[in-house]
Amino acid sequence: MGKRIYIILGIIFAIILIGIISVFTWYKIGTQAPKNENNNETIVEIKSGTSTVEILKQLKNNNIIRNELVAKIYIKLNNIAGLQAGKYSFSGQNSLKDVLNTLTTGKVMDETVNITFKEGRNMRYIASTIAEKTNNTANDVYNVLQDKEYITSLIDKYWFLSKTIQNENIYYPLEGYLYPDTYSFENKDVDVKTIFEKMLDKMSKVLSKYKKEGQDGETTENVSVHQLLTIASIIELEGNNSENRSKIASVIYNRLNANMSLGSDVTTYYAIRVDMGERDLYAKEINTYNPYNTRGPNMNGKLPVGPIANPSEESITAALNPAKEKYLYFVADKNGDIYFSNTYEEHQNTINTLKKKGLWYTYEN
Repeated sequence: MGKRIYIILGIIFAIILIGIISVFTWYKIGTQAPKNENNNETIVEIKSGTSTVEILKQLKNNNIIRNELVAKIYIKLNNIAGLQAGKYSFSGQNSLKDVLNTLTTGKVMDETVNITFKEGRNMRYIASTIAEKTNNTANDVYNVLQDKEYITSLIDKYWFLSKTIQNENIYYPLEGYLYPDTYSFENKDVDVKTIFEKMLDKMSKVLSKYKKEGQDGETTENVSVHQLLTIASIIELEGNNSENRSKIASVIYNRLNANMSLGSDVTTYYAIRVDMGERDLYAKEINTYNPYNTRGPNMNGKLPVGPIANPSEESITAALNPAKEKYLYFVADKNGDIYFSNTYEEHQNTINTLKKKGLWYTYEN
């Protein structure tokens, strides 16, 4: 009889031990990271006022924790309180401890968006960059640019903007005025107007250095800001270093003063809405009048109707401080090297030399 009791007690003890081990194992497994073969990032937003039970259910549904009951027990055993609202990012390797620590410390995901706008790029590039980096589309950008009331409000707000940008021949009213730089925004939901105005704020700071005291819309060189940025945008696309930029500026002013056309390829590309490098120009495109195309007819002594890109401060200063040269011509070869000449004969000799070397751009009919 006594031996039988010991056997029964042994069995009961074994069952209890197995039970304890099973519960411990169940609990231990429940605190580990859930199975996530791809270790994909999961974004979870905990809204304010959500109860702990609801939070755990949300975490389980998103495969961030293994077991809601284990999580409840863990919270109770560790006296965890105050799971905070916010947007969180979890990988597939977060243990229950890590998840709850994140929620209690409020380490919400950083949604900051940094957008870099490169100098020398046009509005089409800006629109595509905004579409790539934010929740806006390129059409959202163009729609804002077509909002006449909004553009008027900007003219009222910024000293360097004038009604000139509302010229019906200008493709995009803010072309050339959005300073190229890297900007930070809270998240991808940032609206186009906020982006534009941050870029305009920076342009204001840059241009204010050269503002003629007491006269809005003018610089120290007595050219309008619109003219300045138009010249600077051409310099930005034609030049490749400080020395070349100041020399290009001198060519532009010399030709304008001589009532000559600027004859700049980059203006023709902009006029036909084709980016440099996409293809060569057609002769018909060169010879067709367009208020942007300085290689076309009726453009003697004229700048394009507006900027053709967003220039850097270096190009702006070059436009304000042209080299004291008599150059009337310059040409770039296919390697980007630039050659300056005082006379047409010198210029033509340079072109002939480039053609012989296979460095000259050719145009299709």
